[in-house]
Amino acid sequence: MTMTIQPRLTQLFRFVRCSYADGVAELAYAFDDGEELVERIRFPHAPAVPATHAAAFEAALKLLHLIAGVSYYKAGVPPKIEVASGPLDDATAELLDQLYLHGLAEFAYRNGLDLRGRIAFPRGGVAPTVGALNLPQRTLVPIGGGKDSLVAVEAIKSIGGEATAVWVGNSALIAACAERTGLPTLNIQRELAPGLFELNRLGAWNGHIPVTAVNSAILAVAAIVYGYDSIAFANERSASAATLEYEGQQVNHQWSKGYAFEQLLGNWLHTHVASDLDYCSLLRPYSELAITRAFAKLTPYFDAFSSCNRNFKLLGPKPADRWCGQCPKCHFVFLALAPFLPKPRLLSIFGRNLLDDENQAAGFDALLEYQDHKPFECVGEGAEARAAMFALSQRPEWQEDALIERFRSEILPRLDPSQLALEPWLKPSGEHRVPARLQAALAAIG
Repeated sequence: MTMTIQPRLTQLFRFVRCSYADGVAELAYAFDDGEELVERIRFPHAPAVPATHAAAFEAALKLLHLIAGVSYYKAGVPPKIEVASGPLDDATAELLDQLYLHGLAEFAYRNGLDLRGRIAFPRGGVAPTVGALNLPQRTLVPIGGGKDSLVAVEAIKSIGGEATAVWVGNSALIAACAERTGLPTLNIQRELAPGLFELNRLGAWNGHIPVTAVNSAILAVAAIVYGYDSIAFANERSASAATLEYEGQQVNHQWSKGYAFEQLLGNWLHTHVASDLDYCSLLRPYSELAITRAFAKLTPYFDAFSSCNRNFKLLGPKPADRWCGQCPKCHFVFLALAPFLPKPRLLSIFGRNLLDDENQAAGFDALLEYQDHKPFECVGEGAEARAAMFALSQRPEWQEDALIERFRSEILPRLDPSQLALEPWLKPSGEHRVPARLQAALAAIG
């Protein structure tokens, strides 16, 4: 595809059309009067959608079209948005206005943009009236290759719940983790429009998008196609905490993993798709530290999981193949697991001791929010990182490690000891949307 447009000078972003046939969804977008950008999402071995589910399917597909558009809209962030199928009802427009504003907040911050007042989905449509579809009582559990989704899987298995491990894309590491769960698996493929790469070459804006929102919309379609009454992510309560504040706006790298988005989408699915289709995060009541404590008991996964984004494409027998040891995710998972695992066991997972390496000081400082804001990554709150570091500083087997020594001498004197206890982080909150059918699984997490 050859394009001649200048993405940053475009004035209009268009949601052109969406269609579905033989397990393939096509989502088409365009800037101004330019060529179509067509994304394809492939649902393997998809059965025919029954007539009774057709309206629900169409609503879920349309939402997927609108949400997945965030990948393309950001290339030009033009001032006007047009939806070819007509204006949206208020709840749909509000969901999208919030998602594009907050889900692209990190992208805007890093590019020096202000999207406030710029994103306005067309309103004036009429909301549908929907009821229950009597969907089968089984759960789609998205697998990310890291500890959180594995804790969610084991919690659902512990109550005898019927579930399928699902992921989008073709990561060998995620596939291996999904296989290890012993659950049935579903691997959906997302193919970005080739024209997006051409736009990038022509100088498009680029940066972080709320990919969890896109995956959530894909799974809402999958739930109707394959027959599931619940989608249970593994997003913890720490995901709702902002990374930083910039010019009066909260910037949260994990906004689409946070509770605000979960409520918006969960409510929307109940009112626009099916009243018995639940969207939730099973781990929402828990901090990262409570989740790592639960994961520390799941030894069969120790040689398969990885939360490292840099090594995500790699899969090998040695820990160094799964953990780069340099990125914020490696730093945080190492620190969060350390209070709950014997030290030799933790070092065998990572293949090295990250807390005994002075070159890693800046990375751990950022997690502690010491002289820096926390990283733009899916990591826990600064306060829980400080609690984990403090716990280690009180244990003889860790005290001589370089970064623990540094914490004791340089950072600890500046902190309030009353704010450093580990125990409060291990207590669940009551804030969640877990449906009654799955609530017994919460007890398995702790």
